[in-house]
Amino acid sequence: MTIPTITSLAPFLERLFDETDAANNATLAGFTDFSDADRARLMLSKTDYRDLYGRLKDAPLAVSRETGQLLYMLTRSSRATEIVEFGTSFGISTLHLAAGLRDNGGGRLITSEFEPSKAARARQNLIAGGLIDLVEIREGDALQTLSVDLPDTIDLVLLDGAKALYPEILDLLEGHLGAGAIIVADNADDSPDYLARVRAVGSGYMSTPFAEDVELSVRIS
Repeated sequence: MTIPTITSLAPFLERLFDETDAANNATLAGFTDFSDADRARLMLSKTDYRDLYGRLKDAPLAVSRETGQLLYMLTRSSRATEIVEFGTSFGISTLHLAAGLRDNGGGRLITSEFEPSKAARARQNLIAGGLIDLVEIREGDALQTLSVDLPDTIDLVLLDGAKALYPEILDLLEGHLGAGAIIVADNADDSPDYLARVRAVGSGYMSTPFAEDVELSVRIS
């Protein structure tokens, strides 16, 4: 019996999650001189968010273990072959998605990351996990990198970059989303405009909060 990719990756992923937990201090240090009001402003700003994320360039900002499992399960259950990810960071979510693609028989994952050091770290992790051949890392501003050369049909989307840009990224991808396409938005509470859009009656989506601060949406028309 063939061992699922996600099973063989389990020790590697657990080590990455442990490293992420240990890096929480770096994440908190990036906020020491931010008031709650400043943080909220930067999270909602469509221009100043770079200051916030620039201070957190060494922090993994990874999905939770539970969200990683969800991503793999959704990839497998939907039989996804074309996935787009906004916000690669160190590639932990990317590994879960790519493992699902591998276990589905193959496919392509396009992921975008504007911080060069994070893109390099993600590439190393994907090489170590044996999944780099399924992943195209696009380095730079996602408003440019995800505006061209997309697959005709996208099966699954992960939004986990600058929260203020979730609506704009959805604008870029929406024309490629057919009925049944899945969108997972991490830390969605920090993007109220996005939540209002996908939850609106007649939006073309069915959407619901899932676990802690994840919004799970499906394109229904």
